[in-house]
Amino acid sequence: GLLRRRRAVTAIGLLVLLVSSNPLVGNFLIRSAEQWAERRPVTTVAPADAIVVLSAGRTVPPGPEKVTEWGDANRFFGGLELFQAGRSPLLVFTGAWVSWEPETPPEGEVLAEFARASGVPAAQIAVTGKVGNTADEAREVARLLSERGLTRPRVLLVTSAFHMPRARQQFEREGLVVDPFPVDFWLSEGTETTMLDFLPSADALGQTQTALRELYGRAFYWFK
Repeated sequence: GLLRRRRAVTAIGLLVLLVSSNPLVGNFLIRSAEQWAERRPVTTVAPADAIVVLSAGRTVPPGPEKVTEWGDANRFFGGLELFQAGRSPLLVFTGAWVSWEPETPPEGEVLAEFARASGVPAAQIAVTGKVGNTADEAREVARLLSERGLTRPRVLLVTSAFHMPRARQQFEREGLVVDPFPVDFWLSEGTETTMLDFLPSADALGQTQTALRELYGRAFYWFK
């Protein structure tokens, strides 16, 4: 709009940016993506055949040791909390892996190592093969549990609240009975509206981006 001196296009672009970066809009969109879910106490969760922790992405900082730094630790600790509460005898991690980091071990193997260090017996931990997206994760978990002789297994699915609707859909398509355990909520309980909520914010823009990308993902799987 600026280059072609089209004021209407420029104004619309600025308006979209202002709306997208408004905290009230960002908060509403991210809670909508989370489908207004709430964090469940583990005491209210019924036992299941397996606890499935989806990969969350990680950062491998520069250096020769290829150390993994947390992207979202809430999924790991949510799964660990369920296991320690005796909600399932099996803790499953998905093996997220990307081709542009070929020397980095799958994320599930790294999380399994952390779980063993936290006291989970190795015999009660399983890791899927390499996966690249949510549909891959669902397919590989279904295969892993089938190989263990479980028919239509019931799983406690642990992933970010905004990601849960899409993940649940994919896992149910693979014939699994899903009990969702959402974590990684973006908003704190009881947050009050202040004057800052009416000012543009990069954090709010990030919320809007995350919510919209999740909607794109759901639309993609729906069309697929």
